[in-house]
Order: sequence, then C-alpha cells, then structure tokens
Amino acid sequence: MKHLIYLLLKAFFYPKYYPYGYYSIKTLLRIAFKQKILGYNRKIPWPVHYTSYIKNYKNIQTTTEPVGIAMGTYIDARNGIILEENVNLGPKISLISMNHDSNNYSIFIKEEPIIIRKNSWIGTGSIILPGVELGEHTIVGAGSVVTKSFKEGNQLIAGNPAKVIKQLENYKSD
Repeated sequence: MKHLIYLLLKAFFYPKYYPYGYYSIKTLLRIAFKQKILGYNRKIPWPVHYTSYIKNYKNIQTTTEPVGIAMGTYIDARNGIILEENVNLGPKISLISMNHDSNNYSIFIKEEPIIIRKNSWIGTGSIILPGVELGEHTIVGAGSVVTKSFKEGNQLIAGNPAKVIKQLENYKSD
C-alpha cells in the first residue's frame, strides 16, 4: 500500500524534488491535495505548503530539500537562489533576492543570487536579503535579518542585522 501511495505522489511532483522518506505520507498527501487539486502553488514541481509563496521558482537551484514546504515561507527568486545539499529552511522565513531602487521604486536592482552553502540551517522567521552568501554549516538564529554575506562557514549568526555569535565545529554527517 505504501508503495502505491508513493507512486501516486510521484504523479503530482517531479521526481527530482520528491522528498523520499523525509516527510510522512499523510503530510505529503495533504500538501499534494491543496497544491495540485485546489491550486495553491500549482505550477511548482515540488511539494510547497499552501501558506507559502514562491516567486520565480525556475530561478531556484536546489539539490535535496523542497523549498517552501515549511509553513508561511516567502521566497522571491527573481535574481536567483542557490541552495546546496542539506539546507534546512524553518517556517515563516523570507529569502528575498530582488530589491527596489531607493530613488525609483518601479526599478528593480539586479543583484547576485542568494547562495546558501551545504549543511546550513535557517531558523524560524529569519530574513535573508539580496546578494547574501552563507558559507558551509552556517546556522541563522530565529528571527535574524541577514543583510550581508558570511562566507566563512562553521558559524552561528543571529540578530538584526545578523552578526557572528559563535564559531561551530565542522558538520558531522551520518
């Protein structure tokens, strides 16, 4: 029965983005119903929570985790977003890759994409602004606003604006 349900889910989501075993079948069926049947985020080929909003999903490069599956996520990928392996995004985060010109709000500024390197974790309610690059194994504390890059890696950053709080040991994978 479980294999039959996984086959059904593959019909809803593009296999590259399907999170095998990471989320419960019940959760994925609920998301598939709201996304593909009711139409919330219908065009996006991976599971997205119905309370999340993703702009320009085609400019998102990701390897493992589906982007926007957590509740209340806002992602503006007009300048691009690159997420490497094992990047965890908490609920109610914002990744904003596009900004307005401060002298003419109808003009958008071309920026570098947001890049989040592997084994990183973005805490609940965090905001990451255009052009930011986070190094490997960077943890962003809940509610932080990241306005500049932290390329070094192995660090915990937090605050508004975010700053380095603590250096971390190398990430230990399973």
